[in-house]
Order: sequence, then C-alpha cells, then structure tokens
Amino acid sequence: MTTAGTVRGRAGVSLPAGLTRHLGLLAVLLLIGLITALRSPAFLTGANVLNVSQQVAVTAVLAAGLTLLMTAGGIDFSLGSIAAVSSGVVAQLIAAGADGWAAALAGPAVGAAIGFGNGAVVTVFRVAPFVATLATSTVLGGAALLIIDGQSVSIGDHLVELGFGEVLGVVPAPVVVAAAVCLAAGLVMRWTAFGRNAFAIGGNEDAARLAGIPVARTKLLLYTLGGLLAGLGGVMLVARLGAASPGTGGLQLELTVVAAVVIGGTALHGGSGTVAGTVLGVVLLGVVANSLNLLQVDAHFQDVAVGGVLLVAAITNHLRGRAR
Repeated sequence: MTTAGTVRGRAGVSLPAGLTRHLGLLAVLLLIGLITALRSPAFLTGANVLNVSQQVAVTAVLAAGLTLLMTAGGIDFSLGSIAAVSSGVVAQLIAAGADGWAAALAGPAVGAAIGFGNGAVVTVFRVAPFVATLATSTVLGGAALLIIDGQSVSIGDHLVELGFGEVLGVVPAPVVVAAAVCLAAGLVMRWTAFGRNAFAIGGNEDAARLAGIPVARTKLLLYTLGGLLAGLGGVMLVARLGAASPGTGGLQLELTVVAAVVIGGTALHGGSGTVAGTVLGVVLLGVVANSLNLLQVDAHFQDVAVGGVLLVAAITNHLRGRAR
C-alpha cells in the first residue's frame, strides 16, 4: 500500500508524486542538453552554465509570482511591462541623483502599486484578467518609453553588486535572488493557508467562497505580489544592463514567463501547479535559447522553438486536466 504523495511503478518502486509529474520535462531538458553537449564543447563549461543561470534569473523571479497567480485561476500579461516601467523609474531616479539602493526600492513599490491596480480591476469591476492585464501591458509599454524619453538612461556603476556581484565568490547575485524568491514562493504554496487558498480558488472559486475563503482579497494580494516581483525583476534588469533602454522587458519577456509557467505544468484553468515545475520550465527555455546560439542556428528559430514547446505544453496541460 503506497502512502499519499507517492506513485508506485510496476517494479514496486515508490517515487514522489512531484518527481513523476515532471519526469517528462526533465527528460526533454536532459535530451536537449545531451545533444548540445555532443555538438558544442562549450555547453557544459562553468562559464556557460553561469551565463545561462544569469540569463534566466529575471524570468524566474517573474514566473514565481505568476505561478501563484495562475494557481488561483488568474493571469497577468503586464508583468514584463511592469518590469520595464520599474527599470525606467529606477534609472531616472539614479540619474537625478538619488542613492542607488534607495532608488532600487522604488522598483518593487511601483510594481506592487500597478499589480494592486490590476487586481482591483479584476476583482472589483469583474473585468476578465486577460483583457484587463493585456490593456495594462499596452499602457505600460508606452509609459515605459515616456519615462526614459525613448532613450537609454545609464545608471553608471550603481547597483553593480546586484548586477555583477557574486555570493561566496562563485554564485552570481541575480541567481541567488531568483533562487530565494522561488524557494519562498514554493514554501508559500506548499505550507501556508494563503497557498492552500490559492489552490482552492483555482479549483472551484464558488466552492472556495462558500467555504469562507476571502476570494477577492486573496486575488488582490496575488496580483499585488506578482507586480512586486515584476518590479524586482525590473531592478535586476537595470542592474544587469547598467541602463534602462527601449525594448527592455515588455511583452516579449511576459510571453516567455507565461511559456515557462505553462511548460512547468501549472494549469491554465487554475487549481494545479508547482514552483519546481516552473523552475524547470524557465531552465528549459534558457537552455533551448543557449543551445540554438551555440549551434549557430538562426535567431528567428528561437521564437519558433519557444512557441512550439509552449504549444505542446499547453496541449499536454489540457489533456492532463481532462484525465483528472
């Protein structure tokens, strides 16, 4: 007799349910890595591994917040634009003479305020999340350009510790921040009443409301948290790039974040998802992009590859939901 949370195979070996859920994703990741390693000796070098980890750090931060939100049946297509606006605000504050770290605090604050606004539109005015956040994304895309006047705004050597620092002399600071955010999100989902409420709302919102769960408040907090993490991502972007520039963040980043979350197994209809799966989705997209670069594949095929992987993941997600 197997215990809860385990799956017994035909050979009688029990595996954690979370592990078996992501075995397919792990297999794809290992296959792509193996093929690339055989064709490019640079793939498994320490420098390349660190490069990939730094490239996906911002995506991981935004994806952690979106995983929580999508688990509750929500969606936010404005996270990339929130990151762009936040990076512009931070850069302009620093350019105006503000202390770098004081200016950095403005990024998450701006993001949280925008996220709260999105949540209010969705919960109070009952606007469909897709429509509300896509509209917000369009508005913020223009606002981001207005903030920096359509030009790059340099921050000099401010925030260099966040952009290029290392912990213990080995692990890049952005990777540490991303790991801490993902770990915290995973713990919230797994061990807190707030996380359980998100699952319940995504599973059946009406039943959750009848059970006494504060649905509107929980959703509002989830949108606010997603915006806050997007603002943090914006700070990480400007620290890494040394400037806020046109094209930083935006809808392209948001689509990558959505793709990573869906690829990681979070249900589009809510009620199911894991941060571990999201992290695997983020890493997979990063490895795919890196592999195509190392193999000198036309850059346009990267979007084709991401779209193809997302389509397969969405179909698999839907079939899994029907089976359940």
